[in-house]
Amino acid sequence: MIYLALIIPVIAGFVLVQLIKPNSKLFQLFLSFSGAYLLSVTVLHLIPEVFSNQQKNIGVFILLGIVLQTGLEYLSKGAEHGHIHGHDFEKRIPWLLLGSLSLHAFLEGMPLGLEENENLLVAIVIHKLPIAIILAVFLKNSSLSKGYVFLFLFLFAIMSPLGSWTSSHYSHLYQYTDQINALIIGVFLHISTAILFESSENHKFNLQKFIVIIIGFAIAFLSL
Repeated sequence: MIYLALIIPVIAGFVLVQLIKPNSKLFQLFLSFSGAYLLSVTVLHLIPEVFSNQQKNIGVFILLGIVLQTGLEYLSKGAEHGHIHGHDFEKRIPWLLLGSLSLHAFLEGMPLGLEENENLLVAIVIHKLPIAIILAVFLKNSSLSKGYVFLFLFLFAIMSPLGSWTSSHYSHLYQYTDQINALIIGVFLHISTAILFESSENHKFNLQKFIVIIIGFAIAFLSL
């Protein structure tokens, strides 16, 4: 069930792009909602749980997650938080984009294999949908063959389930549950704050975006 839930957003994003042209304003609002929800789950649930176990130097792994995600976004040109441009990968197969998005997806799926966490699953699903839409738009407008487009989407779709499967089937990883979760906390903190701070046009106050963010915070709080 978890594997299917992680794959559905990728399929949904691709289908939406094929059937309708995504509204830029609505997309940005949904992106802000996903960022707010992801940040809320991270701050209200993941961080307290990790620090409650009093693992030594656990904060270092959070910082490593931030550094890792910074590196991944350099390769993907910011696709994880809604930024991607066709000219960034002109006239070549975007292996760096695929690799960075796939590694990101693999890592975010790992905590789900270590322990059952419905709130985290929902946050990942909500976060994955706008990424899938952005990716589908890029692939649709690219000069890549249909074979490469299918391969690209297939690999991206299976990486989160693969991360979950890997952590659940290799028992020695359980002893590093807190470290893995801390790493993912760093990744999520970077992504969610980037979404919230970079999706404003010219950094102007946007009432609609502000309301959507508050709704995202409230829903995440009430669901915990």
